[in-house]
Amino acid sequence: MDRGQAAKINQHLLDADRAMNRASRAIAGLAKEERLKFDGLLEEVWAALQSKLLAAIYDQYPDLEPPYEKAEEPAVDSELRWDQVRLPPNVSEADIDGIIFSLMEKHWQKVAMVVGDAVGRFREIGLDISAEILAARLLALAEADRIEAVGDLRKWRWSEVRLKD
Repeated sequence: MDRGQAAKINQHLLDADRAMNRASRAIAGLAKEERLKFDGLLEEVWAALQSKLLAAIYDQYPDLEPPYEKAEEPAVDSELRWDQVRLPPNVSEADIDGIIFSLMEKHWQKVAMVVGDAVGRFREIGLDISAEILAARLLALAEADRIEAVGDLRKWRWSEVRLKD
């Protein structure tokens, strides 16, 4: 394959990569059972595209690889689990759930946004409930299948939640 052919194939593969990104966002809007089915299949194809097809072109023609900004590594924001939480005496689990559910919507929202908004709402009513406690509750709600979640909820900016269908 000459450089011209490689450049043409590379462009088509990058177009496919962007299309898979859009497909991934569309799949996130499906019901849980369908989302799990399609998301895994898409991830397999997407990984092959990036780690095999594009990598083969860049091995031969490194100058074709687009400059990528170094992405921030997804970090765990909190390891706190709900069973480790001790609420203040004037706050109940129902109070936490009430505020969380009042902030959630049917479309996907970043965990970081829901947690931040919930912290703000608690401050408005004069209660200091930590972000870690609220994130632990979101995780517990997802594990109890009371809300839908995608991603590792311990990584707040790389995971999302929504109200159940």
